Amino acid sequence: MKIFEYMEKYDYEQLVFCQDKTSGLKAIIAIHDTTLGPALGGTRMWTYDTEEDAIIDALRLARGMTYKNAAAGLNLGGGKTVIIGDPRKDKNEEMFRAFGRYIQGLNGRYITAEDVGTTVADMDLIHMETDYVTGISPAFGSSGNPSPVTAYGVYRGMKAAAKEAFGTDDLKGLTIAIQGVGNVAYNLCRHLHEEGAKLIVTDINQDAVQRAVEEFGAKAVAPNEIYGQECDIFSPCALGAVINDETIPQLKAKVIAGAANNQLKEERHGDALHEMGIVYAPDYVINAGGVINVADELQGYNRERAMKKVESIYDNVAKVFEISKRDHIPTYKAADRMAEERIEKARNSYRSTFLTNGKSILSR
Repeated sequence: MKIFEYMEKYDYEQLVFCQDKTSGLKAIIAIHDTTLGPALGGTRMWTYDTEEDAIIDALRLARGMTYKNAAAGLNLGGGKTVIIGDPRKDKNEEMFRAFGRYIQGLNGRYITAEDVGTTVADMDLIHMETDYVTGISPAFGSSGNPSPVTAYGVYRGMKAAAKEAFGTDDLKGLTIAIQGVGNVAYNLCRHLHEEGAKLIVTDINQDAVQRAVEEFGAKAVAPNEIYGQECDIFSPCALGAVINDETIPQLKAKVIAGAANNQLKEERHGDALHEMGIVYAPDYVINAGGVINVADELQGYNRERAMKKVESIYDNVAKVFEISKRDHIPTYKAADRMAEERIEKARNSYRSTFLTNGKSILSR
């Protein structure tokens, strides 16, 4: 892998390799862009086949966080960490404390959080060495479980998508097919049920499905039947890449709005939805409630302030639709453009400030 060539292609700022022989730590911190502020992104622990796979994943995820944070209106850049190892057997206190010291050494350029393979307890260990970590235990001032907040953000974004498709953001009476009924989707179902929506649910976990049936009067279907349901909104809240060549022909929904990451298997599938007239709320815009919530911890967590910010996901999704119509592009491209425009405005502001200050110095 030609690392510098790859970094130059997507304009990454920094790649940090962290090693601690005693604890077995092998970590890679990728910082993509800090134009809007310090890079915020979680720490993932995974059994990568090769070191190159780990590097590529760190870089890919960091760039995704730049766009997610920018689109969410946060004054934060994008970064990500991957730790090479099996989260079920390779963890130890020394590992996360050593990693915390590496984060501290970056002096605030990167702030970490929980991700796949890491937990609140792991973040607490990192917190022993640095303050540049979010998602720690509530006893230390954390916001706690992010799932309800993420769900509320998806709910707000879904209402914006409904308004785009149906002319009103009232979800009462609409039929919504939800794929996956985990922690986020369960809370989403609660909001939708309270507004009077009709729910169709599926999950490989039958207990989760049964809970939704009993508490929200949802209709249960088999996992492979969810795509073809007669519904107004399809809400992917489980795996990624579920919008693909096989599923698109089955869709009967007018709207796709859900919590899952990387819903489009390939970009061309976003093009296909656009051509079919299906309103697609890009995943990293609509599911940003979690990162908005943990970002508030950096100011000393205030739930009322955080939830007010999460409500703005409605406006962010609506802006994506505006850009899509303005530039005649699919919404997945419009989301990227919204993030890029915000970053570019910040860059131009910095350049303007620098030039103004420079002239004033020279004229003294």
